[in-house]
Amino acid sequence: MELAKTAPDTKKMRREAGAWLKELRGKASLSQIELAEMLGLKYYTFISQVENGFGRVPTESMETWSRALGQEASAFAKKLLSYYDPELYRLLFEVKK
Repeated sequence: MELAKTAPDTKKMRREAGAWLKELRGKASLSQIELAEMLGLKYYTFISQVENGFGRVPTESMETWSRALGQEASAFAKKLLSYYDPELYRLLFEVKK
């Protein structure tokens, strides 16, 4: 049985997810304020927190985020799952040999 991911691993993966989201936001030519407005967020600082790995995109808003960033919802959610819960991602999507 494998040991659970350590906190540093989780932090690292969240930072990587944040960097990916920031890259998508840049490709969409959106500022953090503009993205926050599109998402109906009161404060743009949540975008900053997510991009810096201190938060995560809530599951219930992944589809809204994907649309705002010009991404297909299923692929967007799958990619985030690979960062936020890599073990579940592995169980669901690992190619069996």
